[in-house]
Amino acid sequence: MTAGTADDSTLSPRPMLRLPALVLLAVVFSAADISVYLAGRPTDGAAGPWIGLILPLLVGLSLPLLRIVPRAVVALTVVVSLAMAWSEAFAPGLLVPADPASPMSIPRATPVIVIWLVLTERPRIAYPLVVLLSALAARIWAPAWDVSSFGLLSTLLPAAAALWLDARARLEASLRDRAERAEREQVLIAGRVRAEERRRLAAEMHDVVTHRISGMVLQASALGATTSDPNVREAVDDLRDAGTRALQELRDLIGVLHEDGCPRPAARDTVGPPGEIADLTRDTTGVGAVTLDVDGTPEQVSPTVARTAYRVVQEALTNARKHAPGADVSVTIRYGPDLVRVGVRTSAARRPPDAALVASGGGRGLHGLEQRLSLIGATLDHGTLDDGGYVVDARLPFFVPTGTA
Repeated sequence: MTAGTADDSTLSPRPMLRLPALVLLAVVFSAADISVYLAGRPTDGAAGPWIGLILPLLVGLSLPLLRIVPRAVVALTVVVSLAMAWSEAFAPGLLVPADPASPMSIPRATPVIVIWLVLTERPRIAYPLVVLLSALAARIWAPAWDVSSFGLLSTLLPAAAALWLDARARLEASLRDRAERAEREQVLIAGRVRAEERRRLAAEMHDVVTHRISGMVLQASALGATTSDPNVREAVDDLRDAGTRALQELRDLIGVLHEDGCPRPAARDTVGPPGEIADLTRDTTGVGAVTLDVDGTPEQVSPTVARTAYRVVQEALTNARKHAPGADVSVTIRYGPDLVRVGVRTSAARRPPDAALVASGGGRGLHGLEQRLSLIGATLDHGTLDDGGYVVDARLPFFVPTGTA
């Protein structure tokens, strides 16, 4: 089908009308034309004895050109059919034999042209041409039972079959499209249900955990106000600081879980990350030398990202202390314009790990850390090195918008 020969209401040609099939049909119909013509009497008019073979043979051999110039092939078929019908009605023996060996009064390749018309052309063009070819095939000027019925079967039947197959293909495509849409809608509904469940869990987490932690902070404040022991006061201050930081982390986490569609940046406040990473690396025991390399400006990073980076380093150092005692640890933090990258590299263990300490862990530290990072759109890679060490590499966004709890 060429451009401009069909609109949105038409379909592309079926596989039966592709080029290899058209070439095969051209050979078959051309062979049939030659066989039938040789079996009967030739034309005896002024156009010569072979004109009765040449005209239908032109139509049969032109079938492959339907892929290139379809309307020219259709026009050739109509002109040849009109010429054959005129000769049969008014000048027998001129263009068609006076006593043909076949009841077919139009080119034998006409059914292929009819199928092509109804599948590729607009109805206002295809249907009148099909009716014209059917009238010529039925010899409406001299109807006969055998000739007319054969002519209608060779034109109207292929057209009806093509239209039926076309409608069935469209129905199957429509049903398939509806099934795909229904599946997509189910996925969207499931996503909304999960989002609602996340919001419900976020609200429940806020109600339960905030209540408990707030009570702990209030009790610690009351204990600090009633004691004069400096050690107790220091412990109380540490407890209050840990509680307030836990509430701040919970607030940011709830904001991410809510996903209310209008996230706002978390307010900058005096509550920073839970301790400094430098203090964490300096106070870590149970491992060898711990080095820290920081590049960039951490002051502008989102509080949620700062706390998450702290948790990555904390979990990596905890695993190093449990599984690689005595190993050297290098911590690298890069603060870029859009990305914060945290890397922790551990050398091979210098002594066997404590079995009791290893057994005390749940084995889900890195898995839980991956889930925590996924909430803010971060990624975590970890694995064993060739020298027996271990590496943890986290990529965090520089800024994470959160709602307010």
